[in-house]
Amino acid sequence: MEAGGGGAVEEEQVMSEVHLGCPPYFSGLHVSCFNFSSRPLGASGEDDGDGGGGIELTAATSGSCGSPDAVAVDEDGDLVLDRRRRKNKHVRSDYHQLTIQHGVTSSLKCVGLQVWKAALLLTDFVLHKSFTSSNFDGVTAIEVGAGTGLVGLALARVARRIFITDRGADILDNCLANVRINSGTLKFDEAKAYVRELDWKMSWPPPVGTYDPSDPSLRYLWSAHEIEEAEKATVLFAADVIYSDDLTDLFFDTVKKLMSNGAKKVLYLALEKRYNFSLDDLDVVANGYAHFRSFFTTQEAQGDAIHIDKPGFVGKLIDLAEVPQYIREYERGKDLEMWEITYSVEQKLQ
Repeated sequence: MEAGGGGAVEEEQVMSEVHLGCPPYFSGLHVSCFNFSSRPLGASGEDDGDGGGGIELTAATSGSCGSPDAVAVDEDGDLVLDRRRRKNKHVRSDYHQLTIQHGVTSSLKCVGLQVWKAALLLTDFVLHKSFTSSNFDGVTAIEVGAGTGLVGLALARVARRIFITDRGADILDNCLANVRINSGTLKFDEAKAYVRELDWKMSWPPPVGTYDPSDPSLRYLWSAHEIEEAEKATVLFAADVIYSDDLTDLFFDTVKKLMSNGAKKVLYLALEKRYNFSLDDLDVVANGYAHFRSFFTTQEAQGDAIHIDKPGFVGKLIDLAEVPQYIREYERGKDLEMWEITYSVEQKLQ
């Protein structure tokens, strides 16, 4: 896109609240460490006293979206050194870190390079289930619109197989980097985490190709066997994919195809309502939220033992009070929601 005077128009940059502690001038990729243990944080969001260490922000290599190829420097040209918060010497032995390479800011088309609060909420949910039940042990799952892959990485600790999906080489390269960074520290087999391209504009199944790590254009293609395995998935995850009506349409179309093939599946979706002033409504509204809600009927609204005789999504709002916070490096606020969504041709609500 060119400006009237012939110069390129700089793309608008957006920034996740999660990154407010990062240098705002930093234009490359950053590395953040998110701490958790098998014991949730206290009600105040702080550790209960015998854990330690806050967020660890480490300057990574700089470059354009998804192209880390030079050391990080500040606006004066000086080398940006690692800034690490002093760790508590009494850190619990069950303390773990999710290490995520991400952008501090990004254009709208590269928002998948950032970490968003809904992904941290969904990660808390995955951690809670893995610490308190066997619900996710040995599952095959798909993370749809994975961004940095945060949720899939947390699940990889206990899952049999996780497909971490998004679109675009920049996003997928960063996902793959995060798989490699975390496989050792979180002690999961790197081979169980498949980073694959899933373009919502294309019908399922996606194009099949022969994997060749030396050819970037083939690196994230699916094999026929992987598609069969993905259709056996029983759990889908998605975080912060609801911010545009057009993308919401494409998302639910993709999810419907996934949930209509193979094993019965449940989708866990987390989102953050984002409010803007609307000229149409002359009020502050959450853009896209009403459109999102139009795709499914809520269990509570249907009542008990209601027979559904046509295909459709049914959603149940999850009480966040039942999802303790394990990751300390974010504040939930009041605008986060999480939904459990199913799809069925014929369903009886209990």
